[in-house]
Amino acid sequence: MDLFENHRKKELDRNAPLASRMRPRSLDRFVGQQHLLGRDRVFRRSIESDQIPSLILWGPPGSGKTSLAFLIANLTKSHFDFVSAVTSGVGELRKIIENARERIALYSQRTVLFVDEIHRFNKAQQDVILPHVEEGIVTFIGATTENPSFEVIAPLLSRCRVFPLKPLEDEEIQDIIVRATQDHEHGLGPLGVSVSKEAMDYLVAMADGDARVSLNALELAALGTDKNEQGFREITLEIIEDALQHKAILYDSAGDQHYDTISALIKSVRGSDPDAAIYWLGRMIEAGEDPLFIARRLVILASEDVGLADPMGLPIAISAQQAVHFIGMPEGAITLAHACVYLSTAPKSNSAYSALNLARQDARNTRNQPVPIHLRNPVTKLMKDMGHGEGYKYSHGYPGHFAPMNNLPDSLTGRRYYIPSDQGYEKTIANRLDEWWKAWREAQK
Repeated sequence: MDLFENHRKKELDRNAPLASRMRPRSLDRFVGQQHLLGRDRVFRRSIESDQIPSLILWGPPGSGKTSLAFLIANLTKSHFDFVSAVTSGVGELRKIIENARERIALYSQRTVLFVDEIHRFNKAQQDVILPHVEEGIVTFIGATTENPSFEVIAPLLSRCRVFPLKPLEDEEIQDIIVRATQDHEHGLGPLGVSVSKEAMDYLVAMADGDARVSLNALELAALGTDKNEQGFREITLEIIEDALQHKAILYDSAGDQHYDTISALIKSVRGSDPDAAIYWLGRMIEAGEDPLFIARRLVILASEDVGLADPMGLPIAISAQQAVHFIGMPEGAITLAHACVYLSTAPKSNSAYSALNLARQDARNTRNQPVPIHLRNPVTKLMKDMGHGEGYKYSHGYPGHFAPMNNLPDSLTGRRYYIPSDQGYEKTIANRLDEWWKAWREAQK
């Protein structure tokens, strides 16, 4: 690197955002992820020995994926290529791989290819990388906020180790903030920044495990604050609230957070916990989730998990869906809350759902049995002459409007699919069915 290029790099570093300037320059300075980078961990030893395998770093925003990649770049003797999946295409990848092949042939030097946000690469782009990872032309490192099982093609995933990164703990976020205020070379040290305890606590809480959020807000607050009489830029709670505006909710309507959060909502309702259900509902609404998506899932739950224990569950869920469609948001959220609380507090039964699964299983696994002759409709004279409908008992012509008979194929006579639970209204259903069918079933034994 010549003098001009070195000067240019220093200027770029100086003007980079605080979050970028504060990236750790050694493993000992890396905050968090001790399950991977503790001194006795295999992953750390593989970095220090410059023997890293192809791998995928999977974790939430601000957990240190890119910082870790830059550390590896600084520590490895391999050539390091950084690619953003947002801006790069197949052409750039092929050029990198071609150069990597030449580098191995001429200098016996390996190439580490880091792809940031690998989940944004489509299948064709990932396919370009695959054979060269197999050959050992490049060591691949991918970073993603999304579950690699869904976003990375299976052949590439099978050739990589997946290392999950965790959201940073509050103490770790605070450590990063303090370092940033004290660092005179890369941080805010020259500005003389001090952060009040109330501001620190609020900033840590609002960061929600994301170091980048905390540093971006801190930098904005520091640059927008004048020095006091003592020569310090004092960051108060009011200033940091103004810098943050509001908590950035970690939520991607097409990613893991979308599916994880709706899963939390449904399981909270199923678990009869209205408080948790309302929390997850509120979180999804605040994040801008499609309310009709939430409504559709509640309709499904009403049948799958509440079922006949409370027959009003399904009409209420459907009414909520229709209300959301009719009145829109934000008022539509009230009807979703209504449905959530009702379904959470309703008795639960999955008997109808279980009955359907058993019936479908038998339909798949048994031969295609003919419909019993007495259940066939004698629409024509020929069909009547063939015996269609013969022996059929019209229920309304019998006491209690019930006429016992076998309505299943002969091979399945006596098979039970629907087993009512003892919850809610199903107690009544169970008693009624027992009264109707007990004698007939005893006779079939």
